[in-house]
Amino acid sequence: MDAETEKEEGQVLVSICCLTYNHETYIRDALDGFLMQKVTFPYEILIYDDASTDGTADIIREYQARYPDIIKPLLQTENQYSRGILNPSGAFNFPRVRGKYTAMCEGDDYWIDEHKLQMQVDYLESHPGCSLCFHSARIRTVDGSRTDRRMRPYRNDGIITPQGIIDKSCGYPTASMVFRSEMIRNLPDYYKNCPVGDTPLQLMAAARGYGYYVDRDMSVYRVGAASSWTKEGRRGDYEARQQKYCKEMRRTYLDFDRAEKGRFKEAVKSAARRTWFLTKVNTRHYEVVLSPRYRRYYKELTKRTRFYIRLEAGLPGVYRLLAKAAGTVRRQSV
Repeated sequence: MDAETEKEEGQVLVSICCLTYNHETYIRDALDGFLMQKVTFPYEILIYDDASTDGTADIIREYQARYPDIIKPLLQTENQYSRGILNPSGAFNFPRVRGKYTAMCEGDDYWIDEHKLQMQVDYLESHPGCSLCFHSARIRTVDGSRTDRRMRPYRNDGIITPQGIIDKSCGYPTASMVFRSEMIRNLPDYYKNCPVGDTPLQLMAAARGYGYYVDRDMSVYRVGAASSWTKEGRRGDYEARQQKYCKEMRRTYLDFDRAEKGRFKEAVKSAARRTWFLTKVNTRHYEVVLSPRYRRYYKELTKRTRFYIRLEAGLPGVYRLLAKAAGTVRRQSV
């Protein structure tokens, strides 16, 4: 952001919401990605740190001292997630949003395109019927293991219907999402009770209009970062955690369906069923995964994932040797 824009007085146009917890290794990438944006409007960076036990908070304070008019941290001294606050964005960041638009990025992900924010805001400004603008992302594994290289929901730029936002074969990178801040002024119960924050935001956007997808990698999705939601979710009894997650997500979809009086009923049913199917992938219930009954969802998996599923199901010994050698990452985001 240039000096003239940085000093501009008045209402910010975009609020960037960032959550951190033990992201000492990654947070500089995130902050640098925010600050490199070339835009014609003022923006703010709202950072919420949930009582990190490493040096994350110190790094945030360092950046705040350099950019006091832009970076607005809220640094907890007691971890709130452990006290049952599942969606800290809604509890702590969204109430502080001043911008007309809100952009999302967690502290272990980061932006890599200096024109990202301007491009998305320009589209939203000129298309009032659009409620969500998002894009593709590169995937980077922390441990260097092999995975799919991109998080790419679609193959071309284009409009996504509300039904398409709800019932999609691939998740949207959280760090790609920009939406109208009016959407988060009064959060519905299905947002507050959901175990993750991005899916209910997408449902809220679908209830308000269409989406626009940009087929351009403008952020990086980091897989396997310490303290990430997916990594934490694999501790302990992973199967029980997946079952719990599936149950809570089904409740989210049903609550959304009731709130919208059934107008997206078929899309909601399919989305909830896909979540259940992906938990079966993650917990290796291949008798379900490979059943012809669920072929639609199976075909949505990447070729690489399907290859390893069939290999493990048919030749488990060979699979274990290959997985050990390649550091295979196969579990799906759900």
